[in-house]
Amino acid sequence: MGRRNKGFSLIELLIVVAIILIIAAIAIPNLLRSRIAANEASAVQSMRTITTVQNTYNSSYGVGYSPSLAALGPPAGGGAPSAAAADLIDSVFAAGVKSGYQFTYTPAAAVAGIIYNYTLNADPVTPGTTGQRFFFTDQSGVIRANTAAKATIADNPI
Repeated sequence: MGRRNKGFSLIELLIVVAIILIIAAIAIPNLLRSRIAANEASAVQSMRTITTVQNTYNSSYGVGYSPSLAALGPPAGGGAPSAAAADLIDSVFAAGVKSGYQFTYTPAAAVAGIIYNYTLNADPVTPGTTGQRFFFTDQSGVIRANTAAKATIADNPI
């Protein structure tokens, strides 16, 4: 009876590790691109949601558009919705950051207590990592994108 070696040799283990590293090198960039695409899609959908919610806010409270994103969020302590806390979006979105994007809401100056216009920008928290495109919309609901800098009304619609 000869001696039997059980297990794997060092060479066999190194080959398996090398194969795993090659597969990981191929898969990780695709995963990152998928995450960026998902974050961008979420940002666009969030902007559409804000347009819809702003119209609901306007028709519910009769004071035009909201003075801030926080005013569209839930009331503190679970109270009844009001113009100051309309409970139309969740608290995470009302804070201004969602899915790797920072949302900046800017209402126009109120005229006789009514806000007639607003702008909304969605910018990646870390450009190139959480998103590649910058987005813009206003009360018209047209979403515009820019790949190099903060989007404005002058950019092309998506």
